[in-house]
This record gives sequence, structure tokens and C-alpha cells, in this order.
Amino acid sequence: MKKKLFILFLSLVTTAASAEFSTKAKSAFLIDYDSGTEIVAKNADVLMPPSSMIKLMTLVVLFDEIKAGRLTMDDRITVGKNADYNDPKWYPASKICLVEGQSITVRDLILGLIVLSGGDASVVVAEKLAGSEASFTKMMQDKARAIGMPLSSFGNASGLPDPNNLMTSRELATLAYHIISDYPDIYPMFATKRFEFDEHQTDWCREWGRTHTVNYNKLLFIMPGADGLKTGHTAEGGYGMVASSNVGGRRLIGIINGFNGKGHDALAGEMKKLLNHGYATTVNKLFYHAGDKIAAIPVWYGRAPHVIATVEKNFAITLPKSAPMSGLRVLARYSDPLPAPVEKGAVVGEIIAEQNGRVIARAPLIAMERVSKTQFIGRIIKNLRVMFGGR
Repeated sequence: MKKKLFILFLSLVTTAASAEFSTKAKSAFLIDYDSGTEIVAKNADVLMPPSSMIKLMTLVVLFDEIKAGRLTMDDRITVGKNADYNDPKWYPASKICLVEGQSITVRDLILGLIVLSGGDASVVVAEKLAGSEASFTKMMQDKARAIGMPLSSFGNASGLPDPNNLMTSRELATLAYHIISDYPDIYPMFATKRFEFDEHQTDWCREWGRTHTVNYNKLLFIMPGADGLKTGHTAEGGYGMVASSNVGGRRLIGIINGFNGKGHDALAGEMKKLLNHGYATTVNKLFYHAGDKIAAIPVWYGRAPHVIATVEKNFAITLPKSAPMSGLRVLARYSDPLPAPVEKGAVVGEIIAEQNGRVIARAPLIAMERVSKTQFIGRIIKNLRVMFGGR
């Protein structure tokens, strides 16, 4: 069995550099959703306080409960004392303005977290799912590791200042990608511009709620195609945003953190610049759709001589507009032959896109169908063919 490498596409034109993005934010990261290609990366792997962007992980743990059928949008959850607006920690913080003993629907908790960045809502979620906020942070960390976030740590569910609340911009992008791809029925809620909670229990909260209805994510109001995700702000961490936009059928995910501009409007303006930079300077090229026949790989002792390899998701790459095909090659790598049996969906190799020797995209090749193993007589016949120079 030998490892084989096949060039599927080759272009040797000299590359031209694309314009760099300049920002005063401490960290910025921009990727193409389809290809996963990095377009901008400034301090993308530096751990920083995520502020309220941490609530995206709180939401993901909640979304898993909904996806598994253990909760529904209409279920009501009782508010505990730790989420009561009278707790001094909520005085300066973003909140829905909840009172101990009242109940709130799962749907309103989600909208309260997305639109109002409700720290009190995050505590309600944590105590419902784990019994305490401290126990819930273990669920957050376990989920982070499961989806490919090895560095992030969590000290609470709200993003209030805590030395254990640390995330990188790259891992925030991983989290955004997971939300968009794994919860397609829920993700449209992130585009909600206004949420008017109508179950306030006190006059003070009703008055407070009257003037707190608009999403802190001002990008939704200034950029066509913007549809999520979450902002954050603390004095320690500055302003931050996890954002996504879909323009002309192409989705980008952008992260800004440690931005010291004047408020959420300035933050949205900086994010719009980042996303527009991606659209203006790069272009996508689709090589294979999910299900396309990419390679026929020989199978040793298989009932069929070959297994057809494909990709689960569209295989696209992102390239500079200045020289979109420069220094590019696309490769298929797999073992030849594969030992039977080969199960349908099994990983049988990988497809790689390189530009000037740097890997810019890769994806597993998977078997389109099952190839079972031949019976004993069939293996003898195969051996005889090999002995006499056949295959």
C-alpha cells in the first residue's frame, strides 16, 4: 500500500500581494466561511478577555439542549436569586431585568442574550442546565474542546470580568462557524434588531425595559448582509465583536477585540471596514461540490475494484483578487490501494489546496459507497492475478 499524491489543478503564475488591513484594535481576524481561509490575522492566537462575546458559548450549550429535544423554545425557566436585577453586580451590566421567582421562556432568554446581552439571562441558563454557574463553566469548556477550541477558558457564563475568561479571536471565529453551521434553524435569531421583553415584574424594570430594546450589534443597521453575531465590552477588554455577513452568496466571519473606539457605533464601523476589506480584496473559487466524484481509489480485496471519493462539503478556496490563480495547486492524497472493507462515509484521503507552498484549504475525502471484502476464493484469484502481473 503506497501513499499517492495527485495534482488536480496547477497554476504557476507569480503571486501578487493583497493589501493589508490596518486597525487600532488589539486583535482582528477574518475568514471565509466556505473555505476557512484566513484573510486577516492580527494577534489571532492571543488570549484576551472576551467580555460578553463569551455568551456565544453559553448559547451554544443551550442550543445543544434544544437540538437534543430536552428543551423547547416555549419551555419556561424559573429565575433564581443570582439573576435578580437587585444583585449589585447587575447594576452597571447589561441585562433583561429579571426578578427572582418569575419565569421566562427559553425563546426570550435567547433573544435577551442576543439582543440585550443579558447577563442575568446567562445565569438563568447556567443554573437550569448545570445547577450553578460554576458547574456550567465546565460544560462550556467541554463544549469548547469538542468543537476545536483548545485554548479558551471560562470563569462565568456572562462575560463579567473574571481572570479565567479568556478567548482568542481565532477560537471565537471557530465558535461562530459552529453556530452558523450546526444550528441553522436558530441562527436567524442573531439578526434580530429589536427585542421588547413584555414580562417585567416591577415598575423600575418596566421603565428600564422601555429604553433598552435595540441590539448592541450596530452592524446589523449599517451593513446589508450582516446577520450576527455578538458584541462585548468591559473596561479591561475594550470593545469586541463577533460578526458575520452574507453578501452575494458569500459569507465572511470577522472578529475584533480590544478596540478602544467610542462606543458600539464606532465598533460597528470598524467591523464593516474589516468585512468590506475581505470582499474587496479576495474572491472565492469553488472546485468541487459536495458529492462530486473526485477520485477512484483502488481497493485491495474489494468486491468492487475502486471506491469513489468525494467531499462532504463544497470545497472552495479564497484567493487574492489581484492574482486569483497565482502559485496555486490542488492535490488529492490517499493510499493506493485501500484495504477492504471500506465503509460509506469513511475518510479515505484528503484534498489540499496550496498557494506558493502554503496550505490554504484542506478537507477529507470520503467514500461515496461501501465496498465490501471479497470472499476467500475471490482473494485467491486476486493473488494469482498479482503473481502473474495483473492487478
